[in-house]
Amino acid sequence: MRRGTYSIVAGDASSGELGVAVQSHWFSVGSIVSSARPEVGAVASQSVVEPAYGRRLLDRLEAGESPEKALSALLAEDGSARFRQVGVIDSNGALAVHTGAGCIAHAGDVSGDGFSAQANMMATPDVWPAMAAAFEGSDGPLAGRLLAALLAGEEAGGDLRGRQSAALLVVPPASQPWWRTVDLRVEDDPDPLGELQRLLALHEAYALAGEADELMGEGRHREAAARYRRAGELAPGNEELAFWSGLALVQEGDLRAGLEQVRRALEAHPGWSELLLRLDSEIAPAAEAVRAELGISR
Repeated sequence: MRRGTYSIVAGDASSGELGVAVQSHWFSVGSIVSSARPEVGAVASQSVVEPAYGRRLLDRLEAGESPEKALSALLAEDGSARFRQVGVIDSNGALAVHTGAGCIAHAGDVSGDGFSAQANMMATPDVWPAMAAAFEGSDGPLAGRLLAALLAGEEAGGDLRGRQSAALLVVPPASQPWWRTVDLRVEDDPDPLGELQRLLALHEAYALAGEADELMGEGRHREAAARYRRAGELAPGNEELAFWSGLALVQEGDLRAGLEQVRRALEAHPGWSELLLRLDSEIAPAAEAVRAELGISR
């Protein structure tokens, strides 16, 4: 089955992260194209997809083979190699990429320092160069740079058929193979990259809230409150973050702002009022003060 797709595999030398991002007019593209393993590599396997390429390439990389040798070995034993398109990067930043002669035009790839962008069945031949330029011209965390590359590819024409799904996978420099820094998929949406942007912002907000939870447990309330506040700014419509950030702000002494956040959650769903009643001072030191201000008794 031919699937027009554009993707990027990349590594971040400063953080040690590895990642892959993809968009296509095909349902659940992330489940068949994207593979990554901490401290090993990242793979995008597309066009006439053989999903096993991802696992098999990562196994070879983990065994010590270079991306070029690993990919060449798989292609040599693959009777459909001319229809495959594969990009792979290892934890040292070494790359290998293959765009088979049977891939539907416009198809091609471009590699740079620590990344490879590849695309097939595109509306224009400008897609993969635009992705490369966007990745090289961006900074910040790897996930954001990968998304910037996808957005540039879409702006340059994208998939000839339109868009349907997208995915973003980033793994950390850690030995546990199941660890993920970011693992987001949009399976079916008229604007998958727009939705992926929203999910990435929400992911960042929840990551900050998680850090804040740990700081609260250590009694570092001021630092926790700052993270909760930033999480709320990243996801202003999220009642979960509003509730917990509100409690943290009250604990820090910002009663007005904290109560405003808690009220937002309580107005959104009655379950938050019940949860406020159940919280004790060990879990939420400000709960009693918030209940008193809101006239809620246990």
